Amino acid sequence: MNPSSSSGPGKKVLIYYYRFVSRLGGSDYLPLLLISELQRRGCDVTLALDWESDLEQAAALYQVELDPKKVIVQVIKPKNEFIAKLDSILPFHRVRRLKKLAKLADVCISTANMIDFGKPAHHVVYMLRLFGDNAFNDFCQHRPPCSGFPRFKRKIRTIIAESILRPLLGVRSTRKILADRREHIYVPSEYVADIMRAFFGPFNCTVFYPPTSFDIAQMYVERDPLRIIYLGRIQQEKGISEIIDIVERARTLSGSDLRLHLAGPLTPGAYTEKLKRDVAEKNWIRLVGPAYGKEKIAFLLGGTYAIHAERDEAFGISVTEYLKAGCIAIVPDEGGTPEVVGNPALTYHTNEDAARILARLLADEPFRRDQLDFCKKRAEDFSFDRYLETQNRILDSILERSI
Repeated sequence: MNPSSSSGPGKKVLIYYYRFVSRLGGSDYLPLLLISELQRRGCDVTLALDWESDLEQAAALYQVELDPKKVIVQVIKPKNEFIAKLDSILPFHRVRRLKKLAKLADVCISTANMIDFGKPAHHVVYMLRLFGDNAFNDFCQHRPPCSGFPRFKRKIRTIIAESILRPLLGVRSTRKILADRREHIYVPSEYVADIMRAFFGPFNCTVFYPPTSFDIAQMYVERDPLRIIYLGRIQQEKGISEIIDIVERARTLSGSDLRLHLAGPLTPGAYTEKLKRDVAEKNWIRLVGPAYGKEKIAFLLGGTYAIHAERDEAFGISVTEYLKAGCIAIVPDEGGTPEVVGNPALTYHTNEDAARILARLLADEPFRRDQLDFCKKRAEDFSFDRYLETQNRILDSILERSI
């Protein structure tokens, strides 16, 4: 790791996270890297998790150097099934446990959205859909607010939770945490900062791009000049149907035999079954399945273009991976992904716009070279070294502030 300030020896740091999974998923990377750097600085780390997790396995999976034996792990989710369900709605049990742990800590960091430590803390925005606020979810996804009886029921539920239960149980809401100027929030993009301010009002924040586990490896893969790739969960919310429509339009516009390869786990359900039928009818689409490790690297390096379609993406880790792999990434003009690509020439408003961009990339060689050069340059902003520079600068500030 890069050298950084020696601030932090002997400090007690409490980190909160949901849980580590047994496969690669970008969210697990951040808490592991923070623990690793904090240990390197001589801090004593306590890790509060909602569920039991294998920290050693997670560190090995991501190849992060840390000593699991020196991390105090506390599982704070209630074991009783009924109480656990209640706690999922209103985290009174978790907050009570966290407040006890926080009293022993010099610094508290949540890597899983805003949570009440009972004292000023640092909160990394993890996923907008997990804020626990239905009205905010509607706002993020541009859904009209509910009306009639559902709206009345939601309003009553909110009043009971915010005005009665939370004060009684001593649990601050996301809105109240954000309104407290002593708290500090780390957002994955300016887009997230803007949408949170529009809904919740002003708050203290710093843009902190999340780490990406993919960097170009010493592997040779022949790049297919007509292959378009997508990497991520294969589900309706990711806009897979839109990606297929874009490629189909571009095939017609360009007259080229473009091929679309989709890599990621399939979510069981009616949408997946329909997708399989569509793929069977179109021999230019291929469902690759989950891709991890070397298979993921080979998949990314084998493509020339990549298309992203989800419009409420907070950041878009897969888009940074496209850029690092040398692909030209085409993204919608909403969400965090246009901020990642940073190039209006590669952003689209409609599917027809995206198809025209793709067709031009195929027909206009100087334009294609310019966009490729831009993407390669932009990829440097999401390198692992660049991430570490930002992380360590933030940790310097956090630890020095706790003195």
